[in-house]
Amino acid sequence: MRRAETIDAAVALADRHSRFLRGLMRRFPEWPAELADQGPNAFLSKGLLPPGGDPLADLRRQRARTAFGTAIADLTGSFDLTDVTAALSLFADHAVDAALAHVFEDRFGSPDSTGFAVIALGKLGSRELNYSSDIDLLYLFDGDRLARRDGEEPGESAQRIGRRLGEALQRMTTDGYVARVDLRLRPDAEGTLIATPIRRAEIYYQSEALTWERAALIKARFVAGDMELAREFLAIADSFVWRRALDYTAVQSIEDMSLRIRDQFEGAENFGPGFDLKRGRGGVREIEFFTQAHQLIYGGRDETLRVADTRGALAALAAAERVRPEDRECLSRTYELLRDLEHRAQMLEDEQTHLVPKRKEEREALAGLSSYRRFADLAAHAKPQVEDARARYDRFLEAAERPAVPRGKDLEKWLAARKVPAKAEFAKLIEGWRGASHRSLRSDAAQRELERALPVLVDAFGALTTPSHALRRFDDFLGRVPAALRVLALLCANPAIARLLARVMGHAPRLAAQFGRNPELLDVLIGAERDPIGSSAELEAELSDLLRRAQNEEEALDTLRRWARENRFRIGVLLVDRRIDPLDAARAYSHVADAVVRTALRRVEMDFVADHGRIAGAAPIILAMGRYGGGALTESSDLDLVFLYEEGEGGESDGAKPHSAAVYFNRLFQRLVSALTVPTAAGPLYEVDTRLRPSGAQGALAVGIEAFETYQREKAWAWEHMALTRARAVAAPDEAGEKLAAAIRAGLSKERDASKLRARVAEMRRDMNAVHPGEGPLDVKYGAGGLIDLEFVVHFLQLSRQTAFDPDLRRAVAMLGEEGLLDAGFAEAHDLMTRFLVLMRLVEEEAAGRNSSVTRAIVADACGAPDWTSLLRAISEARKTVSAAWSKYLGDRQS
Repeated sequence: MRRAETIDAAVALADRHSRFLRGLMRRFPEWPAELADQGPNAFLSKGLLPPGGDPLADLRRQRARTAFGTAIADLTGSFDLTDVTAALSLFADHAVDAALAHVFEDRFGSPDSTGFAVIALGKLGSRELNYSSDIDLLYLFDGDRLARRDGEEPGESAQRIGRRLGEALQRMTTDGYVARVDLRLRPDAEGTLIATPIRRAEIYYQSEALTWERAALIKARFVAGDMELAREFLAIADSFVWRRALDYTAVQSIEDMSLRIRDQFEGAENFGPGFDLKRGRGGVREIEFFTQAHQLIYGGRDETLRVADTRGALAALAAAERVRPEDRECLSRTYELLRDLEHRAQMLEDEQTHLVPKRKEEREALAGLSSYRRFADLAAHAKPQVEDARARYDRFLEAAERPAVPRGKDLEKWLAARKVPAKAEFAKLIEGWRGASHRSLRSDAAQRELERALPVLVDAFGALTTPSHALRRFDDFLGRVPAALRVLALLCANPAIARLLARVMGHAPRLAAQFGRNPELLDVLIGAERDPIGSSAELEAELSDLLRRAQNEEEALDTLRRWARENRFRIGVLLVDRRIDPLDAARAYSHVADAVVRTALRRVEMDFVADHGRIAGAAPIILAMGRYGGGALTESSDLDLVFLYEEGEGGESDGAKPHSAAVYFNRLFQRLVSALTVPTAAGPLYEVDTRLRPSGAQGALAVGIEAFETYQREKAWAWEHMALTRARAVAAPDEAGEKLAAAIRAGLSKERDASKLRARVAEMRRDMNAVHPGEGPLDVKYGAGGLIDLEFVVHFLQLSRQTAFDPDLRRAVAMLGEEGLLDAGFAEAHDLMTRFLVLMRLVEEEAAGRNSSVTRAIVADACGAPDWTSLLRAISEARKTVSAAWSKYLGDRQS
């Protein structure tokens, strides 16, 4: 870099080419002579004096002095790059220290900053500060020692100190500013807190921080505040940055950062107008990356390599024979050139720019400040050096181990070659994961496992016809899981599980949402194929064993919810993966509910008895009704329950807080309903509907079995008897079995006028249709000829003919068929629409979408149809069959 021969010549250059320096000389016309008379060091020393009565104004004037003095010393060659950056960094240190003392003096009446430390990072940390650079700072505090005002928590005080310090340095006044502050290198930089507790910093750097954050800490040093606190942190940082094992993973991480910068960079490719001196190829950043990668690899074993400044580190690496002497010479020389040009570009307007100006007059001004007659002469000198540095950095990256999945712009091309759908979205997500877009991916171990897992994930999600929704759901899952390492390792080791996960994410939004909220369901996914769904008794035994380990009611409720969620999720996975018939899945959902209801009842009853004792001979009874009674639940079904009790010998319970039977069982069942419905930390369990009890919502929650029998015989409406056809005892003592059967028979065997019953059934269906009108050809529940119509036909025949009473609708249909009342097509219609309903509860959102062909194929196959179109035709025929039966037995729908 050429220099001016004298201070007068440098002042003339500054006046001609730099509006910023020209402005300073007009404000302080005595400075050129003072600088010439005293020399740069003496001139600049006045900028380091303790500020006076108005410290913030004094600091701004000192900053102006430093900017002028270093610029002229640089232009004359009195200061080389080391001197320039040292002078700028020394002033920044002074300014931060003085501003912090002012903040503490102003807030607490004393400059003592015990408990608050400021760490310098980036170029300030390595004393390589740019002419018009931000200063990268990290604020740390120790809440046990930090001063605070009355009513302030330590954290609140620290944040206010940090905000005041930033304001003191950055606020623009008529005197200018002191320094721009950048806090983005702090832990949890995406959060709102700008000061970090020392213990949180320790945890973060030991368990969460990424390689680039290790690289940033190479330059960390104390700058202001509590020196002991800073030393404690820097000792922690050392153990994080420098690792004994040769750490080649650093190269991959550095390469990732380089490629992301290159891909996002929109400046000129080669040195010339618009070239970014910092981020461009062969620029300052790549030389720093080259240096830091070698330091991270070898610095754990060789302390001589732990040098903060870039050129010093390159020299140490060459001395230790870790880089070639010619690489060190080229990169150091190019680094000096680019940094000198940065300074001159920033001198023009005191702007934080790294670009070679695009406007010709500004480029010529840059050349003039560099003592070149024309920019073309400067470019002829600089361009070969930058290209040489670029080539050396590229060779360094090429020597690194290649990942299985490419990086940067090559990634999307690679995905396209593999015919992966949604390649742009896939590439964007992968780059985000590699950049640790989620906390779960922040560790180096997680990043290594991600690279191993990426080919498996690409194959799994790429096999989906339209993977966009699935990818977003998986990304959401990575954002929720605390640590992705185990998940990625499992998927990498089990490609079949990865494919299953992709299918679940792609076809079953309800399951995907559950998985996103509860990452532990991955274990269920892994065991879904291996572990069959047990019988009701087996499931109950398993859940009872788990509940016995619960230490308190809260833990018991959480256990119920986790167990039910896992088993329902497993059934859903088997459904989507076509390893279980939807009819069997409906029974399995019901078995899970049976186990939950029975086990929850025992647990609630145990606690209730502890307070209220028992009533001799009395016992709770639970009837399942509706789809639950028929053992045909879906993933989203409520539980329709009726609560009864055997009154026993009468009288009150024998506990410390006795109750009559009516009060006793109503309160017991209230607790049970709460246990089943109240959300806990483990999430929801079931919605419970008790409106089918005697007298509906106006009646007591629970009634005695004798009262229930009387009600069914004397007061119940036709619709209640229709509901009773699907009543099934979920919980009842053996000795109450005959009484319960008699109570149900009392309602079902009641003599009826068929014509009146027919009219009541038709009226009920019209009322229901007003509330739940059918919604198109896919509504197989409420639509005309759907499952509601089918149920009403069956219940009418059961009650009017006094036959085929079975809560399982499928068996009841078969019995009516054997009696010649329904043809075989009716049973087929039941099975088809039930299969469709059960599976669609999981996949409806995807099946109804525009890109739904694969999801629809899954549904069609589960329903025994060759394709979606054939399935719709089959459903249409099934509804016609049901409608024909309706017309035969219940007449015109409008009558």
